[in-house]
Amino acid sequence: QTKLLLFPLSSSCSASFHSSGETQIVSEQAIQREETMLQCIFLLSDSGEVMLEKQLTGNRVDRSICVWFWDQLLSHGDSFKQQPVIASPTHYLFQVVREGITFLACTQVEMPPLMAIEFLCRVADVLSDYLEGLNEDVIKDNFIIVYELLDEMMDNGHPLTTEPNILREMIAPPNIVSKMLSVVTGNSSNVSETLPGATSSCVPWRTTDIKYANNEVYVDLVEEMDAIINRDGILVKCEVFGEVQVNSHITGVPDLALSFVNPSVLDDVRFHPCVRYRPWESYQILSFVPPDGQFKLMSYRVRKLKSIPLYVKPQITSDGGSSRISVMVGIRNDPGKAIDSISVQFQLPSCVSSTDLTANHGVVNVLSNKTCIWSIDRIPKDRAPLLSGTLLLENGLDRLHVFPTFQVGFRVQGVALSGLQIDKLELKVIPNRLYKGFRALTRGGQYEVRS
Repeated sequence: QTKLLLFPLSSSCSASFHSSGETQIVSEQAIQREETMLQCIFLLSDSGEVMLEKQLTGNRVDRSICVWFWDQLLSHGDSFKQQPVIASPTHYLFQVVREGITFLACTQVEMPPLMAIEFLCRVADVLSDYLEGLNEDVIKDNFIIVYELLDEMMDNGHPLTTEPNILREMIAPPNIVSKMLSVVTGNSSNVSETLPGATSSCVPWRTTDIKYANNEVYVDLVEEMDAIINRDGILVKCEVFGEVQVNSHITGVPDLALSFVNPSVLDDVRFHPCVRYRPWESYQILSFVPPDGQFKLMSYRVRKLKSIPLYVKPQITSDGGSSRISVMVGIRNDPGKAIDSISVQFQLPSCVSSTDLTANHGVVNVLSNKTCIWSIDRIPKDRAPLLSGTLLLENGLDRLHVFPTFQVGFRVQGVALSGLQIDKLELKVIPNRLYKGFRALTRGGQYEVRS
């Protein structure tokens, strides 16, 4: 008869059992090598300054790793910035860039890279939600709250509490009243003295004592369209990245079921932890107990779309030290709703010394870094928007050899251009009457037209 001996994780040794019943003693150092995740998180400004440093384990990471990282970034440029996972001489680095702020995490052991990247994205989302935006000044003004959030979100290098609704119950978001009280009382802590009830329940993203006079739930389909159109006007690639965003205010612990008219169009789905996987796998139904308030229920991708809402026709001719440019914009496939916030942006080649650009509709601005932004808003019914003008080249150049790529932005409210449609939303146990609302929004993502 084999006796099973259990050791706590914090003890100096642990036991692993084999089929023969023999016990092998493994040192604490070996276990730490296997189980240690992220060791440190740095927040870097757009100039490379370390704004915040959070050591997550006892194995301290020196700030010199940030100097190495920034030197590599300056020497390699955008190609280095687009690498989410980097192997340095001493550490594995994970980076996520939001609003000019680099979230940099370090570890010395191999670990699932997607876990680290997802955690950094969650940290960036939580900070943006708490601070109502991300920039260098906001983080420096609220660094105490940032430290408190990181303390709750990570425990000894492992993700712990990452649900925004639970974090709000544990740490109060900053406001004018709390800042005045901290100055008067000298107490700068925003951490609650009691744990939220949801932390000990089987539904850790929701408390059980929520009450509302009216039960409401609103579902938004928010999509971004990425497209590439070559210089011949042929659609090379078109796909949509979307999110199902829910705002729920329901009494008690509701059980919801959301279904789609055409779920077969969805690819690469990703769910909030509240979603039960088996109903989706069997019937393509989202069955879930929602967190209270706003949250992202699901993200998805729809690939190989055949139609785009706008066309952009650039024409560039070059001769005799100058170039003529003409860009026309119009509706290619009418989505049935108004297309607004239309803009066309392109980077002028470095050999262009001066410009003379005008448009028959909208406003044209040329920035100091030679970025041209044409703000159109809505396309008028009587004429197609046209940008035209002259580009004067530097001395010694006869013609233009580098042609710009045009980035197109737009917004369509009331339509999901992926074609995804919500069928119905049901509440299994109805405490009171439930008010439901559905909306859709599509924005332009990496919508590129090459010339």
